Amino acid sequence: MKLKKVEPENSSNKKKSKSILIGSLVALLIAITPYLFYIYNYIPDQPTFKFWLYTYESKFNNSIYVTMWILMGKLIPFLLLILWFFTCKHWWYHVILIPIAMYAFQIINVLAQDTKNMDEVEIYWIIPIMLFITPFVYFIRVKLFDKHVLGIDLEAMDKELKALKEQDQKVETPVDKKL
Repeated sequence: MKLKKVEPENSSNKKKSKSILIGSLVALLIAITPYLFYIYNYIPDQPTFKFWLYTYESKFNNSIYVTMWILMGKLIPFLLLILWFFTCKHWWYHVILIPIAMYAFQIINVLAQDTKNMDEVEIYWIIPIMLFITPFVYFIRVKLFDKHVLGIDLEAMDKELKALKEQDQKVETPVDKKL
């Protein structure tokens, strides 16, 4: 006699409460993004700023205020895109990686501040990422379109073809045996 493992109702309640907690934190983070963006208003308009761990010097912009304004303009959309990527339930969610990569390169560029061509050359770094993600997403789209829109089930077709091959192998004609 095999006994079934019975899970208490507590576990489903814990899952629901955990889901509500995570959803609430995500909603709170999205709600406070405008306030996070305006953090740069609390940074002084000077070329150097002493944090409690280190001193930051803005060499390219000559102003920490401007650097933080540019950085927040990149970080907030980057954060929202990451949230969207992890919470999206659509088949095309991998495409969101393209703007995520673009913002990541822009953030690195802002922090490095070694080039004057900000937001101009990132597209060349994004092209390899796009070349990988775009066909992958299109392949998923074709599979879903065939199955759900056209009603073509490739697995069922493969099973039918195998069954027909097996029938052909079992039923050999006398003419085939002589040849």
